[in-house]
Amino acid sequence: MRRIVLIIEYDGTNYVGWQIQPNGPSVQETIGEAFFKLIGERPVLHASGRTDSGVHARAQVAHFDTECRIPEDKFAFALNTRLPGDIRIKASFSVPEDFHARFSVKEKHYVYTINNAPHASAFTRDTALHVHYPLDLDKLNEAAGYFIGTHDFNAFRSSGGLNATTVRTVYESGWTREGDMLKYHVSGNGFLYNMVRIMVGTMIRVGEGFDRPEVVAEALKDPSRSNAGDTAPAHGLMLWRVRYDLFDTEKVLSGKR
Repeated sequence: MRRIVLIIEYDGTNYVGWQIQPNGPSVQETIGEAFFKLIGERPVLHASGRTDSGVHARAQVAHFDTECRIPEDKFAFALNTRLPGDIRIKASFSVPEDFHARFSVKEKHYVYTINNAPHASAFTRDTALHVHYPLDLDKLNEAAGYFIGTHDFNAFRSSGGLNATTVRTVYESGWTREGDMLKYHVSGNGFLYNMVRIMVGTMIRVGEGFDRPEVVAEALKDPSRSNAGDTAPAHGLMLWRVRYDLFDTEKVLSGKR
C-alpha cells in the first residue's frame, strides 16, 4: 500500500465545494469519478481542509492510499485526461504512511481578491468580489494588522463549525493593490469556518469608511460574532498555499521540491 499526495488546482464556480454533498457536484466527487475511470475504484481522498461552494484553490492538498502500480508522478497526467478543465492535478508524489493532508498542516495561506473599480469586469466575475465604492488601502492594512498573532477568533466564524477551540495564530495579514485589483493575503496555523471571509467582510466596511480600523481589535478582545462584519462572498477566496514539515506547495509548484 502506498500513500500518494495530489496538489490540486480548481475553479470552484461550478462546484458545491470540496466535500461530497447531496445537492450538487463537488471537487472530491469529480476527482473520485476520474479515479474510477482510471483504476476502477474510488479511493478515499483526505484534503487539507474543506472549501465552500464557489471557493477556488491554487494548491489544495489531498492524499489517498492505493495498491495501484501507476508510478507516483503519473497520477497527475492520468487523472488530468479524465477531469474537466476546471480541475487540474498539478503534481502527484508519494509520502510516508504517517503523513496526513489535514492533520499534518503547519500553515495555510489564503488570498481574497477584490475588483475595486466603478464597473465590474466580465473576466473576473467568478474570481473577484466587485466593490464599486473606493476602498482606502491604508485603512485596510491598519485593520489587517490587528489580526496578526494568537487570538480568539470566535467573532470571525460562522455557526456550524465543529472546532474544539477558536484560538488561532495568524502569521501574515495584509493588502496589496495593483490597479483596480486588491488582494488580501492571510496565513496562519488554521482557520475557522468562514473565518477569512468574515475577516474580509469586516475590513471592507473599514475600507469604505463606515467603521474604524480598531473595530478588528475590539472584536478580537470581545469575540462575539455580532462584533464583526458580514461574511464576504465565496467567489473572491482562493486557497493559495499549504505548508507541511515534509513539503511546501509553493516549492512543489515551482519545481523546487
